[in-house]
Amino acid sequence: MEHVMFGRTGLRVSRLTLGTMTFGWQCDEETSFAIMDAAVEAGITLFDTADAYPLGAPPDQVGRTEEIIGRWLASRRVDVLLASKCFYPTGPRPWHQGNNRHNIRRSVEGSLRRLGVDHLDLHQIHAWDPHTPIDETLSALDDLVRGGLVRYAGCSNLLAYQVARSLGRAEVLGVGRFESVQPRYNLLFREIERELLPLCAEESLAVIPYNPLAGGLLTGKHQPGTPTPGTRFTLGLAATRYQERYWHDAMFATVDRLRTLAGEAGLTMAQMAVAWVLANPVVTSPILGASRPEQLVEAVEAIHHPLEADLKSRLDVITHEYRFGDHAR
Repeated sequence: MEHVMFGRTGLRVSRLTLGTMTFGWQCDEETSFAIMDAAVEAGITLFDTADAYPLGAPPDQVGRTEEIIGRWLASRRVDVLLASKCFYPTGPRPWHQGNNRHNIRRSVEGSLRRLGVDHLDLHQIHAWDPHTPIDETLSALDDLVRGGLVRYAGCSNLLAYQVARSLGRAEVLGVGRFESVQPRYNLLFREIERELLPLCAEESLAVIPYNPLAGGLLTGKHQPGTPTPGTRFTLGLAATRYQERYWHDAMFATVDRLRTLAGEAGLTMAQMAVAWVLANPVVTSPILGASRPEQLVEAVEAIHHPLEADLKSRLDVITHEYRFGDHAR
């Protein structure tokens, strides 16, 4: 698999990233191991996780994803780059969440313990924290980088103005800045094209978008009506979030139109959806999640089937409305 530069840094990462949010909840340990095996075999060398994964699982399961990765990793640390995140609650106390100095340090130390490693290659704030000054967050991350526990810092789910403010404050403070962003991005959610992606291009930020398959809706396997059992649309606390994002009649109608184009192009729905994300020159490495190894293998094939210009244009036209965030209203 091709490896590309990670933003302005000298680090090279695989053109696709493995997402692990399903490990330990939607996927048992054996299946999670099989998915990681398939990822490495396909050439994926960047794994993305979080201290709060599996997100949506009961509180007593928090951290289980990293524990599973750690057991799989064992002597294979040299083969992969590890990215984790913090912000969401990971314990019962008020200070077990957020982007304050205490929780960031606590989160990284916990991730290192569960993963069984001595450093994270990328540590990201999982969301914006309105209760913590961004100066405190940036300084805490800078200390971890200088201390060798983290190689690079990044952010996820931030708005363009929040990223811009963070970059500006890092420059003023003379501390390390965010080197990457992890936004949601797919054919059914294109709002980041308007402000965030142009900012990333100008500031040479790596972009590792999640949800390229819209939680599985863009695979075409779901049908309108009652959400499909055993999927992200029904499992745990995250089910409501995914239904709010994607379980809309208008989106199912769009998927039907996309299915026709995929058939004409000789691609599966998953391959076409991932290839569309890869076609954006600002994107560094889309994050692929899977509940079975064969799902991952299918999506990885998108690397070998870049979209023709005409197909890319037609997809852009069909999904143009999702650039503006009014599809669910």
